[in-house]
Amino acid sequence: MPDPAGPAPESPRQPLPRKAQIREENTVAILAAAEEVFAEMGFRGASTAAIAERAGVPKANLHYYFRTKNQLYARVLESIVTEWFEAADRFGISDDPVEAIDHYVRAKMELSRTRPAASKVFANEIIHGAPQLMVYLRTTLRNWAATRAADIDRWVAQGRIDPVDPYHLLFMIWAVTQHYADFSCQIQAVLDRDRLPRAEFDRAAEQITRIIVKGIGALDRRDAADAGTSKGTAA
Repeated sequence: MPDPAGPAPESPRQPLPRKAQIREENTVAILAAAEEVFAEMGFRGASTAAIAERAGVPKANLHYYFRTKNQLYARVLESIVTEWFEAADRFGISDDPVEAIDHYVRAKMELSRTRPAASKVFANEIIHGAPQLMVYLRTTLRNWAATRAADIDRWVAQGRIDPVDPYHLLFMIWAVTQHYADFSCQIQAVLDRDRLPRAEFDRAAEQITRIIVKGIGALDRRDAADAGTSKGTAA
């Protein structure tokens, strides 16, 4: 039976003990530094000494949290794929192809803007044959891509987009959005910028989405469907 006085108020979240707080802060700093150093030097070129220096902690402290470079690298990769899959969920936020692709492109571009080093670490891992990520690629990523491919095939069957190979559409989205992180220095050089502002990423995301959805006929087909609905309502 519900309490007539209503639910008891939630107790405020207790702050972490100082020791646990220091551990959390150091872990975050080490992972952020490791992501940058692995992106700049690759796995083989990176050293725990360089990562510790970048993080502002003694090397001994780094090895207290991560016993080996392999363990630290695996943790960085885990962080990257976790956040990328959160972005990937944006693809399924709408059943409308234009909206779904727009959400996904914008989420991927935001990651390229906020975590460019993460994209470079991932790219380096793939270029070297994915020694740490092959199981992930063959299971988790393959299953996700199959689900998204089924969505795209359904859009084709429903006449909402032109016939298109769903996997190559996904590869195209990955390539163009990650380009803004992996080849950022090239883009900055061509545009004569020290760095791209957020507004430029937003503009690029809008352009990319428009080119893709127009290229697969999603805009024309949606406009035609809307026009048909309007005529039917008017009649």
